[in-house]
Amino acid sequence: MLEILYQDDDIVAVNKPANLAVHRSKFVGPDDAFLIDLLREQVEGKLHLAHRLDRATSGVLLVARSPEAASQLGEQFMGRSVRKRYLAVVRGWPDPDAGTIDYPLPGSRDTGPRRDATTDYRQLGTTEVDIALGRYEKQRYAFAVAEPRTGRFRQIRKHFAHIHHPIIGDSQHGRGDHNRLFKQYFSSHRLLLHAARLEFEHPVDGRPMAIDAGLDETWLKLLERFGWADAYGAQTEAWKVPS
Repeated sequence: MLEILYQDDDIVAVNKPANLAVHRSKFVGPDDAFLIDLLREQVEGKLHLAHRLDRATSGVLLVARSPEAASQLGEQFMGRSVRKRYLAVVRGWPDPDAGTIDYPLPGSRDTGPRRDATTDYRQLGTTEVDIALGRYEKQRYAFAVAEPRTGRFRQIRKHFAHIHHPIIGDSQHGRGDHNRLFKQYFSSHRLLLHAARLEFEHPVDGRPMAIDAGLDETWLKLLERFGWADAYGAQTEAWKVPS
């Protein structure tokens, strides 16, 4: 059963679990489950995806209940007026601990033309664990918030990999040795990237909307283990204050 974060006559927002494909595509198998099909079992009427999340990414996913609402939301996403906040765990400690990654990216095909892509990030916490890996006796990880200004394919994942701080659990752009470390020692078998908050205008009446998605058990255990729970709470409260 999907967690419905908000619904009215025009839109539905759900907390998408990690490792659930949003819809059928060439990247998923024919026997896989799809979020849009599961949602149709919970919500009556026609549903239209307003945007996408990677299969491995969890968090806020917005669905329209009419073509008109979907079109209006699509214009907001294309116009970059939707504000998106993500949480991530990355390898190492980014330096500086806050900054902007401005690095053009291709589409779903790496050989395609590159287009402008910009992501702001800020470090919320750090940890160092006494586990040897390669030539290092200890490993460093950071808890970060990322806010993409553009919406390129796998933008946040590719941008953190570009600055040599890949997201933990990223099998395409990350580090396999650190992904295995998190599986073995911390029982984390997912990409640690979560769409935590979405801010936009309601597609029909235009009122400002802000939808938050809570973290799953894997995330919550890691926050406690690494002492990041207070930073997470402070960040989510800060988001509720108009900026």
